[in-house]
Amino acid sequence: MGRERATIDFLKGLKAGQLDGREDQQVTITAGGQPRNFRAQNYLYHFAMPNFYFHTTTAYNILRSLGVEIGKRDFMGPMPS
Repeated sequence: MGRERATIDFLKGLKAGQLDGREDQQVTITAGGQPRNFRAQNYLYHFAMPNFYFHTTTAYNILRSLGVEIGKRDFMGPMPS
């Protein structure tokens, strides 16, 4: 669980001021050996979040296919009141 812990610790260390107003900042990633440039908000909404949900859903489906009793609440958490 080293990578997960490191990611959680990194995210906990961020301050709002580090992110506020950065929507238009350029983000560059390498995909298929080629650099791709995104506006930060587009990267988040059209690349990072869809990839997160794709992989989460895929893991959920694999676990279900192996007989693990897991449901929507395991992903969504309790409903707020």
